Amino acid sequence: RDIDPTLSYRFACRVGVCGSCAMTVNGRPRWTCRTHVSKVVEDGRLEIAPLANLPVIKDLAADLTPFFEKWQAAKGSFVPTRTRADDIAPIQPSSPERRAADAAIECINCAVCFAACDTVRWNPDYLGPAALNRAWTLVNDVRDGGNAERLYAVAQAGGCHACHTHQSCEQHCPVSLNPTASIAGLKRRTMRAFIRGELS
Repeated sequence: RDIDPTLSYRFACRVGVCGSCAMTVNGRPRWTCRTHVSKVVEDGRLEIAPLANLPVIKDLAADLTPFFEKWQAAKGSFVPTRTRADDIAPIQPSSPERRAADAAIECINCAVCFAACDTVRWNPDYLGPAALNRAWTLVNDVRDGGNAERLYAVAQAGGCHACHTHQSCEQHCPVSLNPTASIAGLKRRTMRAFIRGELS
């Protein structure tokens, strides 16, 4: 604000809940609003850069378009099976499906995992951890009716089987999610669907 007011960067809430301020700080993708300089400074130096694996709009502002396009390619939208006129479907919080969905559902699309992922860096077709994590939550949502198309989408080249299981996404996630576990679940689910002839 004082040194260079022309510097472009993205922020919104400034209280550590939205993820808009994600950048690379000393080589590590993280939310900058939750990053204390005293804890990350190295030899009196601090290097700030835009998120990796994304085009740069200007300065520290990365273009998240590719990130959300991957989300769409993974069929990350809920497909309802009921209308507003129908009764609300009862969901048991203790069911295995709901517990699997709940473990991964708090992603806020900050793209830190996408920036941290080596497979995203190497393979431009890879859907990325956030998109596959979202697909996993929907695969386990018993109210959703889009699983046939979703499993087909994530089983293609660049889908869940392209993950190298380095766990960079899990190590860097600011909300402590484990996309690697979600992707492993998708690998098992798509393999089962393939054996049953459901991926055609």
